[in-house]
Amino acid sequence: METNLSIQNTLEVKPLCIGTWAWGDKLFWNYGSNYGAKEVEAAFNAALDAGITFFDTAEVYGLGLSEELLGKFMQSAEKDVQIATKFGPLPWRFTGQSVADALSNSLKRLKVENISLYQVHWPFAFFMSQKTLMDALAQEVKQGRIKAVGVSNYSAAQMREAHDLLAAHGVPLAVNQVRYSLLSRQIESSGILNTAKELNVTILAYSPLAQGLLTGKYSSDKNTTPEGARKIDPRFNRDGLLKIEPVISLLRSIGAKYERTPAQVALNWLISQGNIIPIAGAKTATQVKQNAGALGWSLNEDEVSQLEQISRPWL
Repeated sequence: METNLSIQNTLEVKPLCIGTWAWGDKLFWNYGSNYGAKEVEAAFNAALDAGITFFDTAEVYGLGLSEELLGKFMQSAEKDVQIATKFGPLPWRFTGQSVADALSNSLKRLKVENISLYQVHWPFAFFMSQKTLMDALAQEVKQGRIKAVGVSNYSAAQMREAHDLLAAHGVPLAVNQVRYSLLSRQIESSGILNTAKELNVTILAYSPLAQGLLTGKYSSDKNTTPEGARKIDPRFNRDGLLKIEPVISLLRSIGAKYERTPAQVALNWLISQGNIIPIAGAKTATQVKQNAGALGWSLNEDEVSQLEQISRPWL
């Protein structure tokens, strides 16, 4: 049975985070067509009802709209909500002041005085050195505007550098947000996972259901195609779906034992690795409730091992 996870003794959260990329994003997720503010607010409330208070967003999601929506919803929340958002090291941002300014704008949109977790969205910082970036973030921790610092999409070496630069200020590196699922296990083979364990960095796993592939909704014998940009993703064509059938089949059989869905089993497998928090995206209350079904139970060691073995082609 999982308990709350402590991230560097700074944040205490359930080992499941709700991803809000789709909240306000029209380009990839078609926000405003078949769902909108009403649906995502219901998703927010459903998460709180399930005891999930950790939400991941970014300044670029919906060009700020995702943060604005979260800021609005939090005003009437009766529970403490932990927000993780992200800073994009864009080409025109090359000073420590640009970090402070971006943070100020995120705080304004979120209507809060401090952010639980502030992450660097990607490692390529154009004209800003990692030292300038980490110095500025450490300064914000000292000023109390952010509680914890994280990175996203950093390699093992990049993560170690960020960790060392922050450590010079007495600030821990809290998380590295990377792609991780049964169908995307490269962080194991690239050394990211081992380095994170060594440095006590929590992994926030984005795309933990491989953009829907692990839900079992798509199969080679069903004529179901995803919406938006996923239509052209080769993983969703017949050959791609045939390749993942053994994984889906095992998820179904393990799920039947616990009365859980393939998606809930796939999320539980990630949680079972320890110090890993899947970020499950959700547009509706129904999706949040489905994701929450990954909590409150645990796979046994044999089932964890079976899933590890069948997904080795994706290492």
